[in-house]
Amino acid sequence: MDDWIDYYDSTHTIYASKLHRDLHFEVIARDIVGYIASPDAVVLDYACGEALSAVKVAEACGKLYLAEPAPGVRGRLIARFAPNITIRVRSLDDLRTMDENSVDLVVMNSVAQYMTSAELDSAFDVIHRLLRPTGRFVLGDILRPEVGMISDVLALLRFAATHGFLRDALIGLVSTALSDYRHLRNKVGLQRYGEDEMIAKLGAAGFSATRATRNIGHNPWRMTFVAQH
Repeated sequence: MDDWIDYYDSTHTIYASKLHRDLHFEVIARDIVGYIASPDAVVLDYACGEALSAVKVAEACGKLYLAEPAPGVRGRLIARFAPNITIRVRSLDDLRTMDENSVDLVVMNSVAQYMTSAELDSAFDVIHRLLRPTGRFVLGDILRPEVGMISDVLALLRFAATHGFLRDALIGLVSTALSDYRHLRNKVGLQRYGEDEMIAKLGAAGFSATRATRNIGHNPWRMTFVAQH
C-alpha cells in the first residue's frame, strides 16, 4: 500500500477536473450519510482521502473520525477541519489506540484494491475491535475479477455526461493513460475479489456480511458490502 499512499500524497491527476473531484466526494458523502442510523452516531471514514464533503457527513452524526495514511493529505485535513468540533483527524496507527467498541459506523470506500490481502485482513481486525456490537462496517467500491478497466471508463464517462464534464473526462482519460497512476497500476496492480470471496474474508475477521444492492459512488460495476459482528 505504501506506493499508493505516496501517489495520493503527491500532486496527482486522478480527477479530470475540479468539478469531477468535487462531485466524486459529494456523491460518496451522500452515500455514507445514507448508512448513518442516528444523529448521535460515531462514524469512522477509514483511509478517507481529501474528504472534501466531510462536513455533510459530520452534520448527520455526533462525531466523525477521518483516518488517513498519507501525511500530506492528513495535514490538509487537520488544517481544513480544525474549527469543526465534530470532526477529528487520525492516522491509521492512531486507530489501534482508540477505545474498543467505540464506533457505530465504519466506512472503507475505494481502499481495499490498494492493499495486499494481508494488509486488508489487518485493517479488518482493527475495525472489528473498534466497532460496537450494534454497529455496521460498510466496505465499498470493491473491484470484481471479471470486470476490467473498460467498465471503469464507461462508468466515468456516464458520470461525466450526467454532470457536464464529459470533455474534461475524455482529456483526463488520455492524461491518466500516460500518468504515474497507469504505471503504478501496471507495476503494483489492484486487488480484486469475488462476492463470495469477500464475504468469506469478512467472515474470517469475525463479521457477518452481505452485498449491498448498490455500490457507494458512481461505479455500478463495483461492489459494496455491509458487515456486522
